[in-house]
Amino acid sequence: MPFVRLLPQRADWAAVRRAPRADLVAGLTVAVVALPLALAFGVTSGLGAQAGLVTAIVAGAVAAVFGGSNLQVSGPTGAMTVVLVPVVAQVGAAGVLMVGALAGVILIGLAVARLGRYVRYLPTPVIEGFTAGIAVVIALQQVPAALGVSGAHGDKVWAVAADAVTRFARHPHPAAVAVAVGVAALMLLGARLRPGVPFSLIGVAAATILVEVTPIALPSIGRLPAGLPAPSLDFLDLGAVRTLLPAAVAVAALAALESLLSATVADAMTVNERHDPDRELFGQGLANLVSPVFGGIPATAAIARTAVNVRAGARSKLASLTHAAALAVIVLAAAPLVAHIPLAALAGVLLATTVRMVEAASLLALARSTRRDALVLILTFTVTVAFDLVTAVVVGIAVAIVLALRAVARTARIERIPLEQGDHSAEEHALLAEHIVAYRLDGPLFFGAAHTFLLHLSEITDAQVVILRMSRVSTVDATGAHVLGDAITRLQRRGITVLLSGIATSHEEVLSTLGVAEHLRRDGCVFADTPGAIEYARSHLLQHRLPPAG
Repeated sequence: MPFVRLLPQRADWAAVRRAPRADLVAGLTVAVVALPLALAFGVTSGLGAQAGLVTAIVAGAVAAVFGGSNLQVSGPTGAMTVVLVPVVAQVGAAGVLMVGALAGVILIGLAVARLGRYVRYLPTPVIEGFTAGIAVVIALQQVPAALGVSGAHGDKVWAVAADAVTRFARHPHPAAVAVAVGVAALMLLGARLRPGVPFSLIGVAAATILVEVTPIALPSIGRLPAGLPAPSLDFLDLGAVRTLLPAAVAVAALAALESLLSATVADAMTVNERHDPDRELFGQGLANLVSPVFGGIPATAAIARTAVNVRAGARSKLASLTHAAALAVIVLAAAPLVAHIPLAALAGVLLATTVRMVEAASLLALARSTRRDALVLILTFTVTVAFDLVTAVVVGIAVAIVLALRAVARTARIERIPLEQGDHSAEEHALLAEHIVAYRLDGPLFFGAAHTFLLHLSEITDAQVVILRMSRVSTVDATGAHVLGDAITRLQRRGITVLLSGIATSHEEVLSTLGVAEHLRRDGCVFADTPGAIEYARSHLLQHRLPPAG
């Protein structure tokens, strides 16, 4: 059965026995890194720190068991919060849980349809512009907390950030800025000096202690329940499906994109690992179905945490399961301590994360590569920041396709070529050349290039026979076939005989299905090669049009 291939395989658990100690160490390492990120992303999403922790635990465990990568680590991500913030504002927390469940159903549908492999065809400029735009949006989301401002509002994230800056200018809170900048600086500088040390956790702990032992007053996470929330389906509202479906599609698209890109990165960092894209989508779909039941936000695989997992020596799914279990222990044992973490410290963690998300060298290289890539990159980035992620991806892909088709269309050529001398005399050859014109078609004959082709053939006035050499045509679509048929009809109405030569077998089906040139085939005017067409044209003209040579 097709569904069985998406379920966990025996080989997954055989890998667990290879190096369990290394997996346990890697899982604990990732948990230390993931803890402040889970808290921060939960707060940023609008559902609170607990939602972020629940997502990291529940979705992380489910995706680890059912996903298609042995090394992937899943949980809340910054890109996902960018989609969720407006949903929270419009429909509230219950709507976000419903969006997550719907996204899970969509992801499972994508997995069953075996669409995971097609993510590899996304243009690099779209991905890079999308990622850079997400980084900017996440940074803008942290501005109010980093400035110690509450109550900032606006229709877009940049408007909220601007309002926060205005409020801060009226009533400055330098302590919040100092904490956020300090944590971010510690993470960025520490990562350069000692990459293996979890400076995010150290920075958050130091900021929390500083606020607790000094008179500094900063907003904190607040009290968290000790343990996971009881499972509940109260968020289900079938009547809201139509309203929430666009947001669910956005979440599913983002989860698919980020998860499969993360799995690809993990494969590249190892020697023998290869993920199954359809199983990965299935695992992410189940994770997003289960997470809302416990109050968690939509989840996806996280490139940063997955990279830490690989570098820490993970060899199997046991590492990501250990990460989820370690976070569960923290929730059960250390919830009172987590409650005192200042929001400004979490803002600093995310500000540092956004800086590390952007590969400046890669962006500059793309911007300098071609004008087409630079345009797609800048456009995707701009739309991501100014509007939303789904619009950005749709616009970026659409523009990339249009520009690519334009470039391909420019490779299509129609060129007039001289007749071969053959075995007839120079005088006869010169006479034939005055009345027979051969054109060679190179490249694709499709909708992007067909108009130019038609215009060129319509200008032919100095021939009685036109030979269209088709052997170098790389592809023919319906538009190209119709234009070819139209050009043949126009030439014949002017009394010009049209011959075709060298039609590829793969193109015969398109032409015959659309009924193009069927009358030429019946009249014996379609030839396997050009010499046969020229010989027919010579005999035709010498018999019907021209007086005998000599």
